[in-house]
Amino acid sequence: MTGTRDARAGFAESEAAFHEAASAAVGHDDFGDPSYLEALRVLLCAYDEEARFNDYGREASRHKVVETLKKRLRAEQVWKASPGLRGGEIRRPIVICGLVRTGSTALHYLMGQDPGMQCLEYWLASKPQPRPPRGEWEANPDYQASRAEIDFMYEADPSLKAIHFLMADGPEECRHLLEQGFTDDGFEVNASVPSYSRWYASADMRPTYRRHRDLVATIGSTEPEKRWLLKYPVHMRYLADFLEVYPDACIVQTHRDPSRVLSSYCSLIAGFRAIFEDDIQRKTIAEQELELWAAGAERAIEVRGRHDPRQFFDLHFHEFMEDPVGSVKRIYAHFDQELSDEGEACLRGWQNEHPQHKHGKHDYAKQDIGLSRGEILERFAAYMDHFGMEPEQSKTGDVA
Repeated sequence: MTGTRDARAGFAESEAAFHEAASAAVGHDDFGDPSYLEALRVLLCAYDEEARFNDYGREASRHKVVETLKKRLRAEQVWKASPGLRGGEIRRPIVICGLVRTGSTALHYLMGQDPGMQCLEYWLASKPQPRPPRGEWEANPDYQASRAEIDFMYEADPSLKAIHFLMADGPEECRHLLEQGFTDDGFEVNASVPSYSRWYASADMRPTYRRHRDLVATIGSTEPEKRWLLKYPVHMRYLADFLEVYPDACIVQTHRDPSRVLSSYCSLIAGFRAIFEDDIQRKTIAEQELELWAAGAERAIEVRGRHDPRQFFDLHFHEFMEDPVGSVKRIYAHFDQELSDEGEACLRGWQNEHPQHKHGKHDYAKQDIGLSRGEILERFAAYMDHFGMEPEQSKTGDVA
């Protein structure tokens, strides 16, 4: 890994060196809109003052900063060569968001099989560029690098496949695009950075989403007629800013009893954070995530109240589990999207070939996160009351 001239230097004092390393690797120094610097500086200070990095975590995080800056540079490089790629029209994208671990990933993968839609593939999210013809992907160095990255992760920890399944050519969340602004919850997942988390919770995400839109338009520029499918639970937390940038977005919000998902998510965070830090404090993680997602769900309710109800579709976990393809059909009907016979066949084929727990079951039921079920339900009471949700009486299974 490489990041600065002196890896012993603090993160904040290495800001210039991080930029220099990225520029040297890419070959130019235009990082675009400088608004990202505020987030970067808050993050670097938090890394210095709060993170409990082990040796690997410190070096990996330095490497991550440089790699993220390199992605900004490469995007600017693409836009400089083809200015028309920015600002492309994205009409009524279907966007999946909601609480974590509520079936959104399974829904995303299922909908992503429809050839009538276009989605954000992992390798293109990681290395944004106009989407080439499918037959050219295997020979593309960026595709090969993404596949190697996923393979390495699962070889290092095979249990991660059961927690969150990834494919280089499969649908991916928007996290890679948000990272380019250093405004993504991945930074607070991998390290203890409470000051960054406080800043991020109230950050103006409009610059990040404007860049997000330009990146999405760039990737889809070879198929501009196809409707977009996007997914990221975090969009629920910043729904006001998201809808300002995507005013005609069609929002699918997934729901489940929060007391059935928080343990799973905190287990996921603890597993990732243990790679980067020592002394993992599960209860602290749980308390932070409880407040973060409960407050985000309540803000989303307020935002939705200011918009046309027809712009939203609510999908509850049990409904999706009972009839996955039927759930997609209802979403499509609500948002005027056609599902062709070929598309339905692709969905049913994926469903048959990828049953629940195909890659193993994430066994989190006995993991103590330091919060009772009653505490979780109490904090989410307003959210559950608003959507008419009752606590689950028995576990239905853990689906991302």
